[in-house]
Amino acid sequence: MELFVDPASATPPFEQIRAQIAEQARSGELPTGLRLPTVRALAEQLGLAAGTVAKAYRELEGDGVVETHGRRGTLIAAVGDTGHRLAAAAAAEYAGRTRRLGVPYADALAAVETALRLAYQEAPGREG
Repeated sequence: MELFVDPASATPPFEQIRAQIAEQARSGELPTGLRLPTVRALAEQLGLAAGTVAKAYRELEGDGVVETHGRRGTLIAAVGDTGHRLAAAAAAEYAGRTRRLGVPYADALAAVETALRLAYQEAPGREG
């Protein structure tokens, strides 16, 4: 697993780590079941604080990219359609909330399009 953190980047180091691991897992470069380095080991390798790496791992776990198994460590999860399933759940939650708030359909859709455009322009390795 090769990771690079650019200290001059406007993107926080934990997000750089999260994005790289997520992309490598999605592409299959990091296969399902692969054990990631410990938080301490990766932090030392990258010259970062352990809390920075721990935050990236927590976010990856929340996104379903990795699973933590105590002594077995942090493993790449079986990704499959996890990303799509989580995105659909978030979209359904957003749609329900905007409807309850009385936001017109066109305004709710415009808000999503703007948020997506901004998110994909800011995401490392993404072209928007």
